[in-house]
Amino acid sequence: MVVATVTKSIGSTPQKPGSSAIFNPKGLISGTVGGGVLEGEVQKIAQKALNSKESGYYSFKLDSEIGNGTGAICGGQASILVDATPEDNRIVFEQVIESIKERIPGVLVTMVSGIVDSKIKIQRYWVTENEKDTIPHDQNRKIAIEVQRLLRGGNHSEYEELNIPFPGEKHNVTILLEPINPPPHLVIAGAGHIGKALTHIGKLLNFEVTVIDDRVEYANSTNLPDADHIIVNDIGEAVGELKIAHDTFIVIVTRGHKDDAKALRECIGSGAAYVGMIGSKNKVAQMRAEFIKHGWAEPSEWKDIHAPIGLDIESISVQEIAISIAAQIIQVKNSKIPAYV
Repeated sequence: MVVATVTKSIGSTPQKPGSSAIFNPKGLISGTVGGGVLEGEVQKIAQKALNSKESGYYSFKLDSEIGNGTGAICGGQASILVDATPEDNRIVFEQVIESIKERIPGVLVTMVSGIVDSKIKIQRYWVTENEKDTIPHDQNRKIAIEVQRLLRGGNHSEYEELNIPFPGEKHNVTILLEPINPPPHLVIAGAGHIGKALTHIGKLLNFEVTVIDDRVEYANSTNLPDADHIIVNDIGEAVGELKIAHDTFIVIVTRGHKDDAKALRECIGSGAAYVGMIGSKNKVAQMRAEFIKHGWAEPSEWKDIHAPIGLDIESISVQEIAISIAAQIIQVKNSKIPAYV
């Protein structure tokens, strides 16, 4: 297996730094470095690397010269690191997977030496707020400073490249810093028709999807094959027990007013990126009055609730309603959390 990663892009390019693709002897098996002619060229390099076990660092001008003039004319430039022995850093990749499962963000640090001598050596480290000392202490302090800045920023699109001198190395070492965050968390309270459709769409949009319902005949993996987590419990109680963060998106589509209210009460002031509740304008107005009367929400807090839910696209069918909700979530996500843009 070979891993190819875009490390630098200038001008118009098909993928941004941090985009990766995995190749095996049969070709591309996951991810992308941009598709088209560029990916075809990288695949050729990867096929050779599979046999030679020699990693490399390559630069491409995306003009008519690449691929014998067969179509790359966007005019940008891209640099790509081809790792021919990712198994050497298997433990690090396993650490990344485990952290993402636990919804712990971190920074993947890749040290690339020997670029000038064409004898590429790749060492990787995984750094989180909980595990700050995984980089050896004799390494350059500038790395640690930049890693902590990226961890504090929480922006997983801010891929960074450093070129710094290292003891024992004849030439500068290239340091690649890639913040990696867990996927945004979509919580759907209600496993009925709309909840089921939205589960599928949410997974297509790369959310981690949790569905909550108190009816086991609906809340099960047969009915919800796309859900990452299924919780069968009282809906209000289950929502209250969730760990809600700045990247949590909550959709309330239960079977009735009572369950909607119980779920919504747990969301007020939770800090979620998005809270939306299905219902007619009359139902929403009635619930708003009820919440404010009982002190369950301040008028300013109610303004953050998306109700009626979804963008107004004249949706009629269950699938169209789910799409309108997903579109609104995307709109909020990309405006509130630029790390996911």
